Amino acid sequence: MSRPGWPSRFWVAVAVAIVKPISWLLVKKDWRRADRLPRTGGIILATNHLSWVDPVLLSHYLYDNGRWPTILAKSGLFSVPVLGHMVRSLMAIPVYRGSADAIRSLRESEQRIADGACVLFYPEGTCTRDPRLWPMEGKTGAARLALTTGAPVIPVAHWGAQEILPYGSKRPSLLPRKTFHVLTGPPVDLSKYEGRELHTDVLREATADIMAAITALLAELRGEKAPEAPFKKPSDD
Repeated sequence: MSRPGWPSRFWVAVAVAIVKPISWLLVKKDWRRADRLPRTGGIILATNHLSWVDPVLLSHYLYDNGRWPTILAKSGLFSVPVLGHMVRSLMAIPVYRGSADAIRSLRESEQRIADGACVLFYPEGTCTRDPRLWPMEGKTGAARLALTTGAPVIPVAHWGAQEILPYGSKRPSLLPRKTFHVLTGPPVDLSKYEGRELHTDVLREATADIMAAITALLAELRGEKAPEAPFKKPSDD
C-alpha cells in the first residue's frame, strides 16, 4: 500500500530509478532549509519556473525530503502513448489550458490535498520571461486553492536549472556540472484573507503575497536585490 498522496510503490521505484542517478551524476546540490517542508498533510508548494528541467530536479529535492510531488501537467501529455500512462500513474494532474474545463484541475488538486498530497504549483503558469529571470506576476490558481482548502502554501525558490537547459533551448548543457540551489521558506501568511469572499481583488492580493515570498527567497539565493515590481508577461506570449 502506498502512502497518502503517493503513487504505488512500483511507480515510485520506476521514477526514482530514472531520476536519482541522473540527478546525482549531473547536478551538484545546494539544498537549504528542507526542515521547513512539512512531512505530512496536504500542502501547496509554490515555486518559480526557470526551465523545463526544474520540475524533475525539484521532484528529487522533495522526494529526498519525504514528499511526493503531485505535478500539474499539460493535458496533452496524458494522451501520448506510454508517456501518458506513466504520467497518470505518477499521479500528475492534467491542466486544461484555455478551456472551460480548467476548473477541473483545481477540483482535482483540492481532492489530492484532502488526501494528503504535496501539490507542486507554478503560479506564473510558465517559465519566466523576465530578462533577468526574476519571477513574473502569478496567476490566481494557487491562492484560490489555498483559501478554499486551508492548506498551507510553502514557498520554494530555486536557481541553476536555467544553466542546464535555458527556456527555449532544446540542447542541455551538462558539463561542467551545474549547481541546483533550493531554498524553502516558512508558510505564506494568508490569514488576513480568511473568511473573505474570493473575488478577484482578494485572489490577486493573495497571489501577490505568494509571489513576494518566492521572490524574496530567490533574492536570498542569488545574493541580489529583487526588482520593485514583478515582470508582466506579454498577453500574446
